Amino acid sequence: MVALSPIALIIFLLFLSADLSNTQAAIATAAKEFLKLPLLHKTPLLSPAQTILFDIHRLSHVHRRRRRHHHQNQKGIIKSPVVSGAPSGSGQYFVELRLGSPPQPILLVADTGSDLLWVTCSACRHNCSYFHSPGSTFLARHSSSFSPHHCFDSTCRLVPHPEPNPCNRTRFHSPCRYKYLYSDGSTTSGFFSKDTTTLNTSSGREAKLENLSFGCGFRISGPSVSGASFNGAHGVMGLGRGPISFASQLGRRFGNKFSYCLMDYTLSPPPMSYLIIGHGGDEQNTISRNPKMSFTPLLINPLSPTFYYIGIKSVKVNNIKLQIDPSVWSLDELGNGGTIMDSGTTLTFLPEPAYVKILTAIKQRGRLPIPAELTPGFDLCFNVTGETRPKLPSLTFELGGESAFEPPLRNYFIDTEEGIKCLAMQPVGNKMGFSVIGNLMQQGFLFEFDRDKSRLGFSRHGCALP
Repeated sequence: MVALSPIALIIFLLFLSADLSNTQAAIATAAKEFLKLPLLHKTPLLSPAQTILFDIHRLSHVHRRRRRHHHQNQKGIIKSPVVSGAPSGSGQYFVELRLGSPPQPILLVADTGSDLLWVTCSACRHNCSYFHSPGSTFLARHSSSFSPHHCFDSTCRLVPHPEPNPCNRTRFHSPCRYKYLYSDGSTTSGFFSKDTTTLNTSSGREAKLENLSFGCGFRISGPSVSGASFNGAHGVMGLGRGPISFASQLGRRFGNKFSYCLMDYTLSPPPMSYLIIGHGGDEQNTISRNPKMSFTPLLINPLSPTFYYIGIKSVKVNNIKLQIDPSVWSLDELGNGGTIMDSGTTLTFLPEPAYVKILTAIKQRGRLPIPAELTPGFDLCFNVTGETRPKLPSLTFELGGESAFEPPLRNYFIDTEEGIKCLAMQPVGNKMGFSVIGNLMQQGFLFEFDRDKSRLGFSRHGCALP
């Protein structure tokens, strides 16, 4: 080994000190930054009847995939923990992702009920605008940083594969293939890939995140992935708890929490909603320190690791506690039951015994006439013609952590036609397996999903409608 002279050693130590200082400064800067992405809504809205159909279809699909995953685990088969239901739902919130080098904007459904981030892809190289309108497809060959995961990468084990699934260990170009099959026969399949995404941070600068994993879907067919529920979107941004979700991948850089505020998309023009990812920044710290923020534990279901479960203890109507057996809300050892927060489902779905009690209590305490004919698909409606502020019963969910979620009237009643409001809830039978708090019930609240502390924060402060 060659010894350094005293002067060379001093110069080396100065450069090392400067490099460490720059690294520490970069880490400090990253810790203070967070992402604030606009959540968009597109018209036209689904009709109430369509909303129910899409929601039921979505939940049926999610339940089937969850049960399939459970049976595979019992057999000792290692399969993907990814549970994706967004394409078969009636998600109303979308986010734009800029993917590739140079960046290509793609509109995606924002969904807390799934892990996989996937986009519509094309292998087109020349004259692509003739075949694809701008923003409708990710052009993989136009990105210099795009590459599929190898089929023997450990990451490839996190997604479901087609059968047969050819994979050559010694071959350099042997891509990781994935295939999602939905309950109505719809499919999305292609290469599980990685690329660079360009994001705007809270500091106003652009941040490039390399090696973002996503499904590059070259074959997409069926109503679930191209119908009215997608409303012009070209993929899904999974925000679930799994390691390949968008929230998990970005959380490793910006902080393992995210928050959103879903504003009322029935207003015209609709207020802007935002998805915030990361720990840093005064705005995100203000969220956690908000004295009006309530917290409830996020529960983990090992058989459905994607979902954000919360614990409902009891329900009140007009501040009167209903006599509902607490076991109705619980998670059993088979992974059945429980309640999930899901931004990709519109309505709220509750266990049938609880639903019947809530419906009966609201019907008894509602002091408005019931229309002669109910809107198809809804069990309880009121005629509010001539009522500026309809006096309908209040609703309170008492949650774990001694917290209470008290949604305003517009979160659990939906206008199905002029002068008619219907209860925006549906019963869940034993076969469905779990309850869902949909995006309509979440509107007007700021929600913070703190994955490190495994808790959900919520408050109307800073997100209340005028």
